Amino acid sequence: MLAIERRNLILEKLQEDKKVVVSELSQAYEVSEETIRRDLEKLEKDGYAIKTYGGAVINENNNMDLPFVVRKNTNVPGKQKIAELIADTIKDGDQIMLDASSTAVFVAKNIKNKKNITVITNSIEILIELSDVAGWKILSTGGTMKEGSLALVGHQAQKMLATFHVDKAIVSCKGIDMIKGFSDSSESFAELKKTMLRCAFQKILAIDSSKFDKIAFIQIGELQDISMVVTDKKPDDKWMQVLSGAGVTCLYPES
Repeated sequence: MLAIERRNLILEKLQEDKKVVVSELSQAYEVSEETIRRDLEKLEKDGYAIKTYGGAVINENNNMDLPFVVRKNTNVPGKQKIAELIADTIKDGDQIMLDASSTAVFVAKNIKNKKNITVITNSIEILIELSDVAGWKILSTGGTMKEGSLALVGHQAQKMLATFHVDKAIVSCKGIDMIKGFSDSSESFAELKKTMLRCAFQKILAIDSSKFDKIAFIQIGELQDISMVVTDKKPDDKWMQVLSGAGVTCLYPES
């Protein structure tokens, strides 16, 4: 196993358990404890972890961009629930924009039974996922690939998106707050998501329940800028009132 693969696995475990222990990781990956300590030092340097005696805890900083290979394996059940709900809103013939989030990849997987869909995306992973679908129109934004994200960003991507009008735009965010709206950790991602939302008649925000009451680095928009929030658990009553007051529909699993 390569060191980067092992560090990504450790980072996945940190996302799930919030902490890791050096001795346990050493046994699990069959490497020395000194090797694990170097891995944790690297994760701490990159801002993902905080070293502690005998291990590390997750850095809860909401402005860190996790590698895509880690994000796509985080909260898979929640993302699957969100994707299924969104798939039910998409009809044959729809024209949609999908951002480069891991949740959007699950949406793409869940709509492959639809007919005559047009997809516009800056996600390389979605382009690959849909490469075997017949009868669809699939458009890539072009642009500059952002390291570690399997996403295309930049002026070229934004300019391409701005020329279209679509039925639905489906985007994610790092946090949603009653006052500050919804936000992201990356300016380049935030600008593309703003453009996608401006191009769509129905503006769908796909977020798992952990993103509520969180604020990230840069605002994407205010609550009234979206049509629908789709999440994996019913928000609390106060959030339901706030969303309703902003004219936002909220979809969540009934059970």
